[in-house]
Amino acid sequence: MMGGRIKKIKKIKKMLAILAAAMMAGAVAGCGASTQGGSDTGKEAGKETEKETEKEKEKEKAGDAAGLQGKSISLMTPYLGSVTTNQMVEYIEQKLTDAGAEVSVINTNNDFSQLASRLEDVVSAGTDGIVLVSADPGQLSNQLQDVFESEIPVFGCDSGFIEGMQVNATSDNYQMGELIVKYLFDDLMGGKGTVIALTHRPHPGVVKRCEAFDDLIKEYPDITLITEQHVPAEQPINDAQDIVENLLLANPDPDSITAIWAAWDEPAIGATQALQEAGRSQVLVTGVDGNEQAISLVKEGTNLKATVKQNFEGMAQIVYEQMDRYFKGEEIEKGEMYAPATLITQENADAQ
Repeated sequence: MMGGRIKKIKKIKKMLAILAAAMMAGAVAGCGASTQGGSDTGKEAGKETEKETEKEKEKEKAGDAAGLQGKSISLMTPYLGSVTTNQMVEYIEQKLTDAGAEVSVINTNNDFSQLASRLEDVVSAGTDGIVLVSADPGQLSNQLQDVFESEIPVFGCDSGFIEGMQVNATSDNYQMGELIVKYLFDDLMGGKGTVIALTHRPHPGVVKRCEAFDDLIKEYPDITLITEQHVPAEQPINDAQDIVENLLLANPDPDSITAIWAAWDEPAIGATQALQEAGRSQVLVTGVDGNEQAISLVKEGTNLKATVKQNFEGMAQIVYEQMDRYFKGEEIEKGEMYAPATLITQENADAQ
């Protein structure tokens, strides 16, 4: 009996051992399942984090792509009264506004000291970008250094260029000066005679054209410069007309003045009006810019014989495109960028 009990006890212990082993295995399996489930949750959390990071990157890209959207841009010029300057300002303002920028136009009416002061104002106000239109940055170098240190981008449209600016879109003014001076001296004057120069050397583009005039007249010993007259920028047509009227009185002989070289179209128009009123039809006049009134006078066969048409819309478009690229974080071409110009005479004036 005792032996049978012992066998039964052993059998029970064996069964308990098997049962315990089974329970342990189940516990281990459950623990493994729990560990696996935790790993899956970790992976899902990692994926969510990656997705959030990608979303943030996409948002940043979208912000860059917005470019000019919401940017405050200051268009600054001392010469808004000029037809061509006003044309460029209006074009850039429209393009920037269409792109979602907030644009302010600042005109200082030929006052560079006020322009310098207004530069300081827009920096203090937190402008995102500055465009100088027909303004010599050399006269604003001290204020512009502060702008550069503030990391505010500065663009030029028919202005000069100094280190620190992004780009200045203009014509090759020296080349234009050469083009019109050679046409005047060779084709119109035949290499001899007398000439009056109407200039405005504070303007950087005019300075380059005047330099071409200065260089070339040295090569024509039979051409004499009677006088160079500065024409103020506020009312250049009226002022040039007054200047030329006085010069005609001082030079009454019909052959005493062969030609008048004007560094831009407005004084050329004023000179033409003075010559027409005085009946001095033999005096030759040339200009630069190619504005509508000048081209009309060339077409009509007046004293105004030629002008060089600048592509002002092309300049403004270059500035807009480079600004758009800059604010999108794209690479831009720094320095001077040129829009091509065309010599306009009576032969091709109708095509303009």
